[in-house]
Amino acid sequence: MSESNPIELSPVEARVLAVLVEKMHTVPDTYPLSINALLAGCNQKTSRDPVMEVSDAEVHAALESLRRRSLVIESSGGRVMRYSENARRGLGLPGETVALMATLMLRGPQTAAELRANCERLHRFSDVSAVEAYLDELAARQPQAFVVKLARQPGSRESRWMHLLCGEPSAAMLTGGSLTDHSGPLNRTGSALPQGTAAALPQGSDRPSPDWQREFETLRARVDQLESQIARLDGLLSGS
Repeated sequence: MSESNPIELSPVEARVLAVLVEKMHTVPDTYPLSINALLAGCNQKTSRDPVMEVSDAEVHAALESLRRRSLVIESSGGRVMRYSENARRGLGLPGETVALMATLMLRGPQTAAELRANCERLHRFSDVSAVEAYLDELAARQPQAFVVKLARQPGSRESRWMHLLCGEPSAAMLTGGSLTDHSGPLNRTGSALPQGTAAALPQGSDRPSPDWQREFETLRARVDQLESQIARLDGLLSGS
């Protein structure tokens, strides 16, 4: 990467790269990924912000662009092509910060505490201060910063961090302007909560109740387990 040629990804490219990083840790038995498994990971409904609906053609185009920039490696596996990430070398980052970047690309802006919890399956950080130290390094990188610390939202106790591989944040995010979303109440990352959950929110709060949050985490873990099983079956069928 040079000063005149910074790394800039489209949202689909960022999603593809981040899914490859994630699945390397969560479904190692079926890694590298086939196109079908990668497409399912990109369109996954859990642990994603925003949720996307990308097509097979869009994933192919993103893979070709990432491969040209040495961020993805293509290999032959049985009767299908398979793909793995090369983010450490392509971005020039250690594994710890690749885990942070992938989690930001998958889940949107998050606080350091949220990142530590959401990164656990990719890399286990000892404490929040360790996460903050790595984030500070990413924010101070030259000639291209990879993350930025956003202003605190009204009513929030912690600032969120956002990756910069898809461009700069809006002025409102940098200055702490309130987020507006007419589709429903906002969750901790600023995106709309699923419909029907407004009643679970304490009045005047932007956070779900503990009971709702426990139920949601249980369902998310179950969906992740099912997606891992589907990916494993896809790998077995592709290699047969």
